[in-house]
Amino acid sequence: MGSVQRAMRLLEAVAAREHGAPAKQLAREAGLALPTAYHLLRTLAHEGYLRREKGLFVLGEAAERLSSSGAQQKRRSTMNDALAHWRDSIGVPVYYATYRDGEIEVICVADTPANPAVEEWADFRETGHAHAIGQCLLSQLDEKARRDHLDRYPVQSITPYTVRDSDSLLRRLERVGRMEPLIERQEYALGTVCAAIPLTVGNTASTMAISVPSHQADRLLPAARQLQGEIGRLLGTLAISISI
Repeated sequence: MGSVQRAMRLLEAVAAREHGAPAKQLAREAGLALPTAYHLLRTLAHEGYLRREKGLFVLGEAAERLSSSGAQQKRRSTMNDALAHWRDSIGVPVYYATYRDGEIEVICVADTPANPAVEEWADFRETGHAHAIGQCLLSQLDEKARRDHLDRYPVQSITPYTVRDSDSLLRRLERVGRMEPLIERQEYALGTVCAAIPLTVGNTASTMAISVPSHQADRLLPAARQLQGEIGRLLGTLAISISI
């Protein structure tokens, strides 16, 4: 345990130096005897956590991978916290999804037993034409990307309310306002209506969505507007989380 603690102090000392530092300086900052520091630095370099450049130790690829993973977890935690806040303040399930590498990915969902999320009874990736999340993401793509997606995942009837063919869907998507919530009524799940709000940060198509039982349909648009307003106030903070 003592060796691990000493190695961690050395890693922290290196991380604090943007351009690296020599062994003597790192030993001093970590409070270690020079021979001990040399031994640990060589071990860390051998394992890829450090590398030596012109007598200076800098972070290696293994440490950078850990840093990247930690940053990704922090971004995901930020998004989860935001969704949970909106779930509680608005009183509806809240979803976050993105379109990445030609696929629809539902990244986070915040719900409660009293307000459960829609059950994924048909694969969300294959039924993007039928639910608000998928339609909202597709509306942010160009025509070529939309048709490519629909060639891979053809329109099919999910419920009696599902759009019937790709041409009808494409015409609908072309009419969607740039920042308007996209409303879907029982097209994916009977008894449920949904709204999705477009989020475009850089080249990433993303969306926040909500759902309510169809007998509460009058709550849907006001809740979507409330969510949209809160997202607008926090978008600068959330922008770093879009790339989860």
